[in-house]
Amino acid sequence: MTDPRLRFGVIGVGIIGRQHVARLLSDDSPADLIAIADVSEDAARAVAAEHGTVAETVDGLFARDDIDAVVIAIPSGLHAETAVAALDAGKHVLLEKPIDVTVDAADRIIDAERRSGKVLTVVSQRRFAPENQFLREAIQQGDLGKITSANIEIALWRTQEYYDSGAWRGTWKLDGGGALMNQGVHMVDLILWLLGDVEEVHAYGGLLAHERIEVEDTIAITARFASGSMLTFLASTTANGELPIRVAVMGDGGVAVTLDEQYAHFTTANGREVPDFEPNDVGMAGLNDFVAAVQNGHAPLVTSQQARAAVAFIEAAYDSMRTGKPVVPR
Repeated sequence: MTDPRLRFGVIGVGIIGRQHVARLLSDDSPADLIAIADVSEDAARAVAAEHGTVAETVDGLFARDDIDAVVIAIPSGLHAETAVAALDAGKHVLLEKPIDVTVDAADRIIDAERRSGKVLTVVSQRRFAPENQFLREAIQQGDLGKITSANIEIALWRTQEYYDSGAWRGTWKLDGGGALMNQGVHMVDLILWLLGDVEEVHAYGGLLAHERIEVEDTIAITARFASGSMLTFLASTTANGELPIRVAVMGDGGVAVTLDEQYAHFTTANGREVPDFEPNDVGMAGLNDFVAAVQNGHAPLVTSQQARAAVAFIEAAYDSMRTGKPVVPR
């Protein structure tokens, strides 16, 4: 016998929420979409009508017996409140990044996950790119030798209109930060997944090219991993050009560099080469992983504790940015 298909509700019908709706309704979906909800009931009804599904209130969605799991795609600073309510209502949770915008909020979610016995994962789709999975394997197998340093560069462009498009954007309370929390959290998660725990963070940042927002649009970070290796990390929304996201991992046995997850350089002392990669839909891969975790009773690839670690790194960077001193992540 095969497991029955997981039945989903989606909370939040903004740009990202609508992507989840479309994914759940696609032919490749491993699950079924039952209903959607949004703080704007008009928006929920409009999206439901567009996709031929049902609109609900959030509380109504939680009360439905025909919903096993929910996707939560709402402003970051509201994640804990809604995720805790979903878990307490007996729903599994696929939560958009970040887990929330503070470590304290992340801990509330983790406590609710434990007492509910339900599965929670946080969207960190870069882990599902085969190029990144190959890099992690190469590091763990010692192909790059002892890792000595790493560099992440996220030099993006966001217009002023982007920040003006929603009252929550660019606020500490709901966005949780700027270039690092919003755009950079995926790469924070990736480098921690690749290289492990960070012991200390030192950062400089500021608002350099935008107006009417509370948060940084540029931040430069140095950090030391528990292994002793060093990290430099740049996140910016002030680079008005088409620059790729750069990941470089250096060791005494090799070097790996990717640009937008395509290998630009890979050299190892043992002669290992980069294989050919089959393209994949990382969003669908994340959904498949979550559904499999629920159905088979194992941990998802991205756990709540790992998602907390990314927020702890970011929180430490912001504390350092404000104080000018190195900070140990909580």
